[in-house]
Amino acid sequence: MGRLTEELPDGSEQKIMTKTKFFHNIGPLVGVLLFTVALWVLHSELKTYHFHDILKRTRELPVHQVGFAFLLTVLSYLIMTGYDTLALRYIQKPLPYSKTAFASFVGYSFSNNIGLSMLAGGSVRFRLYSAWGLSVIDITKVVLFCTATLWLGFLTLSGVIFLIEPLAIPRALHLPFSSVQTLGVIALVPVVCFFFVSLLRKRSLTIRDWEFTIPSFKLLSAQITVALFDWFIAGCALYVLLPVSPNLSFLGVLGVFLLGQLAGLASQIPGGLGVFESVTILLLSPMLTASEILSSLLVYRGMYYILPLLIAALMLGVQEVLQKKEGVKRIARFFGQWVSELLPQVFAFTTFVGGTILLFSGATPGVGWRFSWLKDLLPLPVVEVSHFLGSIIGIGLLLLARGLQRRIDAAYILSSILLGAGIVISILKGFDYEEALILTIMLGALFPCHRYFYRKASLFNESFTPRWTAAIVLVLICSVALVLFSYKHVDYSHDLWWSFTLYGHASRSLRAIVGAIGVGLFLSMARLLRPAQVKFTSPGIDDPGVVKSIVQQSSQTYAFLALLGDKSFLFNEKRNAFIMYNTSGRSWVTMGDPIGPEEESRELIWRFREMCDRYDGWTVFYEVGTKNIPLYLDLGLALLKIGEEGRVWLPDFSLEGNARKGFRHILNKLEKGGYGFEIVLPENIPSLLPELRNISDAWLKEKNTREKGFSLGFFEEEYLKQFPTALVRKDKKIIAFVNIWQGAEQEELSLDLMRHFPDAPNGIMDYLFLHLMLWGKEAGYKWFSLGMTPFAGMEDHALAPLWNRLGAFIFTYGEHFYNFQGLRQYKQKFDPQWEPKYIASPGGLALPGIITNIASLISGGVKGVIAK
Repeated sequence: MGRLTEELPDGSEQKIMTKTKFFHNIGPLVGVLLFTVALWVLHSELKTYHFHDILKRTRELPVHQVGFAFLLTVLSYLIMTGYDTLALRYIQKPLPYSKTAFASFVGYSFSNNIGLSMLAGGSVRFRLYSAWGLSVIDITKVVLFCTATLWLGFLTLSGVIFLIEPLAIPRALHLPFSSVQTLGVIALVPVVCFFFVSLLRKRSLTIRDWEFTIPSFKLLSAQITVALFDWFIAGCALYVLLPVSPNLSFLGVLGVFLLGQLAGLASQIPGGLGVFESVTILLLSPMLTASEILSSLLVYRGMYYILPLLIAALMLGVQEVLQKKEGVKRIARFFGQWVSELLPQVFAFTTFVGGTILLFSGATPGVGWRFSWLKDLLPLPVVEVSHFLGSIIGIGLLLLARGLQRRIDAAYILSSILLGAGIVISILKGFDYEEALILTIMLGALFPCHRYFYRKASLFNESFTPRWTAAIVLVLICSVALVLFSYKHVDYSHDLWWSFTLYGHASRSLRAIVGAIGVGLFLSMARLLRPAQVKFTSPGIDDPGVVKSIVQQSSQTYAFLALLGDKSFLFNEKRNAFIMYNTSGRSWVTMGDPIGPEEESRELIWRFREMCDRYDGWTVFYEVGTKNIPLYLDLGLALLKIGEEGRVWLPDFSLEGNARKGFRHILNKLEKGGYGFEIVLPENIPSLLPELRNISDAWLKEKNTREKGFSLGFFEEEYLKQFPTALVRKDKKIIAFVNIWQGAEQEELSLDLMRHFPDAPNGIMDYLFLHLMLWGKEAGYKWFSLGMTPFAGMEDHALAPLWNRLGAFIFTYGEHFYNFQGLRQYKQKFDPQWEPKYIASPGGLALPGIITNIASLISGGVKGVIAK
């Protein structure tokens, strides 16, 4: 029954987790392999070209072509706002265009770089749209609608182009067909099917309890039109960047663009990096030189992918500065709803890009005229050391980006220092003012945002997910490939490592890339050799003294649920706070907010999230209040209201007045009948346990139910011995009892088990409640908690979220299963203040499974859910 263990409690469950993690981890490995293949293709196509040929071609691109491509990029991002506009019309929840456009821009800035996938754009949309009042169900529908719209446009344009202008497939791709006409037919089939479904099916489509309205023919036509223009304009932007050639047709380039995008999407490599470029060069090389194609692709990548993300990051940083000025408070309030959730993700990515820039710069030769200028200003050792340190800073930024994503304070400080150092190093190592400018923008955006990086955690304790590891490996592989490509004309010799000359670019790049890889390997080994991380698994209390001490210092009475013995514990480093939790299926469910000093909550919540991530589990915070809601949103969790807790303000509670006439009648009636109230201290409980057991068994039998757990107490002798218990006696016989929870500093008083004999008189529970409230008021307690009423306070309005309407329906009409409405009415007569309670968990399609897992935990298994 220990908290610290090296094994999972169930071997079969561990095997399931291992299999799940294997399939979860295999994707990044496949991405690394595909990227390596793409680099090999690029290397083969560019073997006759030098690095300076590519740079020269890039600089020689006509200004009017670049300007026109930029305008097309702006137009493309404007057209993308149509996705979200149509999606909001589809769910009948329109928003102002300014909000829709912003969500679209930020969402696609992320998804275009992280990967054109539902996941990347969906997480950003959730953070924005949830702040603007949309429910998890609504946001899920928006994301699915946008994804479907994107693919419908892609398939339509691809099908038409591949049929009109069929490309010849190079044998090097080893595909089972020689022309893309087959792909064109395949692409149009689902589009035609969608149209037929839209025309013929008028009813909603239900998939696993999820109801989807089939878009009308008019709306479907608008979807395809918007997405078709989006893909068309994006292809045009690439076309105008390519050199003019009589062998190059517009439709041919558009077909190549679409085929390259398809390959990038299928690879799941962030932004299709490398794969898109390789396919495009391979298909266009018969008509243009590889250096011409690659130079155009580099400009396209920077303009269409990187620039929008940098603009988004800069906007967020500027917003933080403006927020302090009185004249723009209105704008600050608009941004403030989502900026906390979004900023760490943006800065993690931009910092990663900054590290990549420094590594790539260190792997490539400098510009000749700049070194001629530097030789009279700086001694050679300064140039050599700066070049080496530039790559070391680059790998450092790659590693720190993960810490920024996890909001670690040390990662913010070190990233700011390294970005500042990178600016200086970029100038000293070769007067690379372009790099210095980009890093300055990144630092300027990051610097005013310190308050969003609040975690005082160790960087070495942060885990790197397979995707993060794969991304770092991809950058290092690409850096090595750049070194090999840039200096393939230089004959390798051992002397290169010890050659120090102003124009010895190859030697400097070799030392820099090996240094960066060496630092990466050293830090990886340091992580591998650190003490093994503790696995928190087996339910039970391994250190009851510590747990009980923390519970007794808590003002929240639900903390006493920690003493049941059915939960595991995650302690903070000081061991003065904990999270209590248990697992069911993939759900790792906490009971309430963290217990302990409020300042310890943030780090505990983050550590719990990371522990869930290690086991590929769903992070679920059950029955939480409002105080930590911003933090749960920071974790990317959805909030679902599950009911309301009734709390009576004891200083104002009394039995005086006409409104309390019924209470006085109950007390007088039972006391005249010979019933008496008393409180028994914990040390006297053991002798009463047999009588209390008889009452509990009789109560369970009469209710035709079984003991619950997790969020509810159950009859367990060692548990009951720890609390004072309130009794109702008649002629010395115990008729009813409740155990009492007493919060620290007399903040709150509550009760847990409420049991009585079936033949107890009506009003026996009221009698207990009233005496306890009066006793608590006399003892100086502030609040009396009546516990949570499920589904209470949920709106049944047509515009309310689906979950709220479902909860309101159950609350009103679910009397056959449980008296929800009666429970609320019973508590309401004590005139309580109602406070909302929530589940913070992943949303979307995971939600039904999470609800089932929670019910299983409370009821002691699926059998308990079914059998009461």
